[in-house]
Amino acid sequence: MRVFFDDLGTRHQILGRDYRELHHWSVARLETFWEEAWQDAGVAVSAPHTAVLTDRSMPAERKLPREAWFPGTRFNFAQHLLRWRDARPALIAETERGERRRVSYRELYDLTARCTAALRRLGVGPGDRVAGYLPNTVETVVAMLGTAALGAIWSSTSPDFGYQGVRDRFGQIDPKVLICADGYHYGGKVHDSLENAARLPRAIPSIEQLVVVPFVDSGAPLPAGSITWEAFLGAEPAPEPEFPHFPFDQPLFILYSSGTTGVPKCLVHGAGGTLLKHHVEHKLHTDLRRDDVLFYYTTCGWMMWNWLASGLAQGCTLVLYDGSPAYPEADRLFRLAEETGITVFGTSPKFLAGCAKTGLVPRERMKLASLRTILSTGAPLEPNQFHYVHEAIKADVQLASIAGGTDLIGCFMLGNPLSPVHAGEIQGPALGMDVTAFDEQGQPVLGARGELVCRAPFPSMPIYFWADPDGAKYRRAYFEDYPGVWRHGDFITITEQGGVIVHGRSDTTLNPGGVRIGTAEIYRIVETLPFVNDSIVVGHPIGGEPQVVLFVVLRDGLTLDGGLEEEIRRAIRSQASPRHLPAVIRQIAEVPVTVNGKKVELAVAGLLRGEPVKNKDALANPDALKQFEGLGL
Repeated sequence: MRVFFDDLGTRHQILGRDYRELHHWSVARLETFWEEAWQDAGVAVSAPHTAVLTDRSMPAERKLPREAWFPGTRFNFAQHLLRWRDARPALIAETERGERRRVSYRELYDLTARCTAALRRLGVGPGDRVAGYLPNTVETVVAMLGTAALGAIWSSTSPDFGYQGVRDRFGQIDPKVLICADGYHYGGKVHDSLENAARLPRAIPSIEQLVVVPFVDSGAPLPAGSITWEAFLGAEPAPEPEFPHFPFDQPLFILYSSGTTGVPKCLVHGAGGTLLKHHVEHKLHTDLRRDDVLFYYTTCGWMMWNWLASGLAQGCTLVLYDGSPAYPEADRLFRLAEETGITVFGTSPKFLAGCAKTGLVPRERMKLASLRTILSTGAPLEPNQFHYVHEAIKADVQLASIAGGTDLIGCFMLGNPLSPVHAGEIQGPALGMDVTAFDEQGQPVLGARGELVCRAPFPSMPIYFWADPDGAKYRRAYFEDYPGVWRHGDFITITEQGGVIVHGRSDTTLNPGGVRIGTAEIYRIVETLPFVNDSIVVGHPIGGEPQVVLFVVLRDGLTLDGGLEEEIRRAIRSQASPRHLPAVIRQIAEVPVTVNGKKVELAVAGLLRGEPVKNKDALANPDALKQFEGLGL
């Protein structure tokens, strides 16, 4: 980041050297910043762009934000990620059973060439969809690159999604090819996924070919009409692939909203926006270099998988892991980091909280000498978790909390290598992102809670929603509350020092006595109590007034009684305020979460009002919802 801005300094009169001043310049000179970032990425183009940004309105006046960014340029996303073709490891893939594979950049290029040729033989071309129902492994990356090389659209979900959840997603986009695994490992068990996969071609007529990757080698017979991955690739080496070039906004990925309130929305992301946003986040914010080893614990149903895969553009090594993060022991991922030399380790607050609850102290078991950065996303990172990382994992490591989402396939706020890290805060907004907090009157506020908004366009906005020809769903999702300004749906505070505190989703903001409270404010207190394993908090009218209702999962063998309830209340009162105190505290066995591990507060609040959950297939543990059905409060 420092080298990048020093290079720009003389040409663009950039004043100041701290991150806040650099960010201010990147927003004030928006087009110049993204032009310089595009040049820094070194993308091989066959035609130059005629402008950087042709329309600053949000969404663009064309109804959808197509062709607004870098019109005229032509390039190939897969070609850019495969520009290295040497013996350096591109991928290190490990299964829960400990099987480890290494694939060099040269081997990855050759595998992608074979996959591209195979897809072309099946008639896949620009704009066609290829779907992956796959674990996080080598074949998934190869299939994505092969799809992107042809200008087709890749969409994936993980094999732990149930049949209806997969059908709800892929059934909307009509894929031509479906690539699945025969199963996956989790928690020491083998789980079959062939049965669900075999049903999908019958339910989705567009699927012309089912390809099966033998991930668990189950020996189960192949579904009728399917072929194995090896048969799909073919026995003969493929010729050097052609990389046809496409516009900046060529559709690349289809990602999905969580879908807990209905059928998931299908968000289409463009090749140029994805490449450029990830370049800035990887190279500048994360300081990612060719000799780095990048890891993120993710499945293929979460946007962090796409973010991880783009790390190939920096020429580093990606570590792929599929399975439980704590099997057979809680230190499984730290062992993986030690053995593979991971330098940038991506995880979640839930994982770190689990490690702390079990008393795990990785630094007592291993050196983690190569580790320099820990990234965390998926939920707000609590202040005590910052201390846990530095005390129990490694003292001299940057802990970078990052936040954004599927909607932008990247981050609104994240770490940077120039600013100090303050416990409980994200270091700052991302370069080129005009992020602020709006109060209820739609005015910017500093040091106070507000809605996360972005006041200027950015390249990785979805280019459109699938099956939304007039853009109505798109506009409704982001621009209904503040015309011309992106409202993201998070409740944040931007601090005086430029950091960002995330209080939770604004659509689940609590409002007791007219005071707005983020759910994360309660989680960060309750879940540090030694006897609380997990919790979920919602707003619910009691006696005609909105009240806070807290559900807790206690340590095994404990039952919520007056004494424990008073301890919870005392902690909330002393560390937050009387306004944060729940009117009701109830014990539950399990918190319902999405497949990506996010608490479903809206679904629980709806159940308390007597409203059924519309789409239980988006959940990892749908049976957990039964605890709230018919619950009188």
